[in-house]
Amino acid sequence: MVDYHLQEAFHKNGLDLTKEQMVVLKKLYEEDGLNQNELASLTFRDKSSLARLLAKMESKKYIVREQNADDKRVNDIYITKTGKLLFEKTRPIIKMVIDIMEDGVSVVEKDMMIAILQKIQYNLAEKTTPITKIV
Repeated sequence: MVDYHLQEAFHKNGLDLTKEQMVVLKKLYEEDGLNQNELASLTFRDKSSLARLLAKMESKKYIVREQNADDKRVNDIYITKTGKLLFEKTRPIIKMVIDIMEDGVSVVEKDMMIAILQKIQYNLAEKTTPITKIV
């Protein structure tokens, strides 16, 4: 639901950007020059879907991929000036969507929700409970 509303807000504000592209731009805005493997890990994407996403972003001139000087098998990803400007335009839009989402939600409720989501995230990421087929 959040993805839908964020995408809709980008569209209504004339930004040709998906939430997935925005996440990549955010990571590169914070730390430019990440390689594709690092970016895949940081954005929780598999390498092939990230490669397709990056190709689309490169065609829009949001990023450039450059072969790593030390390892020719690795591509380093850099945000372009266009990508930086676009990401900066998303900031007030994201804030607006968050303000709408949080309307009427108390600080206590937000803290409780964050604590619950952190527990769920921990359970999914850290616990090694095997998932078995249910017959």
